[in-house]
Amino acid sequence: MRALVISGGGSKGAFAGGVAQYLIDEMHIDYDIFVGTSTGSLLIPHLALNRVDKVKAVYTSVDQNSIFSSCPFVIKKDKFGGGQIAINHFTVLKNFIKGKKTFGESFNLRKLIKKTLSESEFEKLKSSDKDVVVTVSNLSLNQVEYKSVNDFSYDDFCDWIWISCNFAPFMSLAVKDGCEYADGGFGSMVPIEEAINRGADTVDVIILETEVTYYNRLPSKNAFTLLTNIHHYMADRIEKQNIRIGKFVAANKNVIINLYYTPTVLTTNSLIFEKEKMTQWWDRGFHYAKQKNTELNEIKV
Repeated sequence: MRALVISGGGSKGAFAGGVAQYLIDEMHIDYDIFVGTSTGSLLIPHLALNRVDKVKAVYTSVDQNSIFSSCPFVIKKDKFGGGQIAINHFTVLKNFIKGKKTFGESFNLRKLIKKTLSESEFEKLKSSDKDVVVTVSNLSLNQVEYKSVNDFSYDDFCDWIWISCNFAPFMSLAVKDGCEYADGGFGSMVPIEEAINRGADTVDVIILETEVTYYNRLPSKNAFTLLTNIHHYMADRIEKQNIRIGKFVAANKNVIINLYYTPTVLTTNSLIFEKEKMTQWWDRGFHYAKQKNTELNEIKV
């Protein structure tokens, strides 16, 4: 069986979509298992349904309002054209007065998930032979959980997709089945091992970071940039650990792993969603996968 694994990465998920489009549409790879974390969880149901054009249209049209019902920060452009986040004091204060546990809320993303994945599409996916699995972090039980489309109703599975993407404390903290849940990337950024445990003998892995670190983070300018820097540092450690464990398990079970890293740094803040950049990243992902597989074929010849 062949699996497609897509890591977390916020807006960089557009790059993963381009890579996946090439693998599915051009190489005609028929995946049996799809495992995603965070932004990867948003992509995989549509990829499993072979609705690449549909998910591309979504990923290349979203903005901050598509994700946040209460956005805790504002984006300030620097002199180089890059984006820096600053605290939206009014929004954060309002959430604290209301007794919210997070700086912002992401209920618009929950609505977008239901809008883009219909109940009929869910039933079609559930009746297929595809196993679509999303990763969530159970903060109450201190464990990572994997939720398969085969085990839940439409509303529940939409909840799990949404929960997998909730980058707390900037986004919503979900309570489900008596437990608090947040972004799957807090526990498993690149769930290679889970794909292997589900029976995959070949795994294509899209990792939304460069293979080698090319930059040092700029000094924190405010509490939010400090917090995001800390989150990204921890995510980077978790990602590298996931990859090492995945490679180790694969070597012991004779599983083939194909890794697709981003060849360049796409952004230093994946919480910023800009249509123009995400459209470019999708196209770059497609051409990168094409180039990599062309080079591999030439080596084999």
